[in-house]
Amino acid sequence: MNHPTKGTARGICRVMAVALAGLTLMAVPAAAQMGQGGHMMQHHGADGTGHDMRLMPGLRGDNATLRESAELQVLFHHFDALSREVDNLPDGIRTVTRASDPMVAEALISHVVGMIGRVDAGDDPQIYIQSPTLDIFFLRGDSITSTIETTEDGVVVIQTSANPEVVAALQTHAGEVTRMAEEGMHAVHMMMMERAQN
Repeated sequence: MNHPTKGTARGICRVMAVALAGLTLMAVPAAAQMGQGGHMMQHHGADGTGHDMRLMPGLRGDNATLRESAELQVLFHHFDALSREVDNLPDGIRTVTRASDPMVAEALISHVVGMIGRVDAGDDPQIYIQSPTLDIFFLRGDSITSTIETTEDGVVVIQTSANPEVVAALQTHAGEVTRMAEEGMHAVHMMMMERAQN
């Protein structure tokens, strides 16, 4: 099913959300997760001793629904079922994200469609571990042209822009999502630390 959009914040954000493939939300604002000296806080998990990999509280958000957080849990718990292909275009990206497990594919497609709707509405879910790269999509969504195709096992997204800053952000975020698809929550932690060092 093709869903072309052009010149609207909705279409642009839709594609962005798809490109991130539900994994769109990944990098926590460093300040929220870092202690003094730039070190990860030790009391991050639900029991106060470390990361809670079962409940993943970082996948919640100030403006996110329980369903959205649950979809992210499925994607992070089953990241090994995901595969991604990314082509950087002169003016954007083309991404193909698939899931080998039907349950994961369902969560992936729902997440992408939902996040595209949020971008269209300028309705940032403010997921605690969300990448700051996403900020520009909520601010300049109307400069992105997106085409989304849902498949039986995932999504194909093409996003382009005439704005070089938006193109750079599209390509950066596509890379972030690929890291999450390959490494799961470990990639989120590593990106948080990298940002804190910059």
